[in-house]
Amino acid sequence: MYLNHFEYYAPRASGEALDLVKRLGKRAKVLAGGTDLLNMMKEKLIKPECLVDINNVDEFKGISYEAGKGAVIGSTTKVSEVEHSTIIREKYFALHQAAGELGSVQVRNMATIGGNSCHASPAAETPTPLVALGAKVVLNSVSGERELPLEEFITGNRETALAEGELLTKFILPEPAPKSASRYGLIGLRDAMEIDAVNMAVYLVLEDDRQTIKDLRLVMGSVYPRPLVSKEAPAIMVGKEFSADLVEKVAQAVAKEAKPIDDIRASAEYRREVVAVLARRLLQEAFDAAREV
Repeated sequence: MYLNHFEYYAPRASGEALDLVKRLGKRAKVLAGGTDLLNMMKEKLIKPECLVDINNVDEFKGISYEAGKGAVIGSTTKVSEVEHSTIIREKYFALHQAAGELGSVQVRNMATIGGNSCHASPAAETPTPLVALGAKVVLNSVSGERELPLEEFITGNRETALAEGELLTKFILPEPAPKSASRYGLIGLRDAMEIDAVNMAVYLVLEDDRQTIKDLRLVMGSVYPRPLVSKEAPAIMVGKEFSADLVEKVAQAVAKEAKPIDDIRASAEYRREVVAVLARRLLQEAFDAAREV
């Protein structure tokens, strides 16, 4: 479980960090929280020649919010800070829920929200609600920056659209719509620290009558190589009044949309059943919450 020998860099400014990432290229790995990276190094899955620790770069930290525009979360913001943020709890409740489910207290105090997306595990907690909430990522390099939706950034199992020389520096979350609510849920093997067998996030918007669905995003995790955005759920519900029959149609439809695998945590058949259960639960919870806004 010893780490390989490597060169260690700890830049304090964003320009310095970007210069290092460009200069070192494939020789380097970026260290944010390290909760995944260091484990992979200990298990000899990767042996980087250099580590670039970006935790000292203030521009990559923190949560800000502007009414009417939305929130910005720096990539090295600790998951525990996201979990305990008042604005995240009030405006982006599904993300608040997911952050509280990631690992243990110790892990959440080390892990970063950017690292959780860059690691791109299909079972990762925070990408699912971030995608449901319409989050974009900002990718910076010495050549400039670009934005893209998070669902396009995560391209597969442990795969992202991050190019050599780029850093994920922040997440941009749009202002939630009036009469909207979001909810997150998961199922694991036990009621304790566990990698999700399935997770799901729902973002639901109501019309002025507080009964008709105006918009809906339902996203599934751990049932596909990346967060899976349901096409069937909005097609079934948007423009119609919320009802138990519609919820059941969505539950059955998203269970068919899911493309899970059999592994040590659950069978594909069980995961499909769980997808339907979570859809019923979260749609009802989000609807009830949106009616109270």
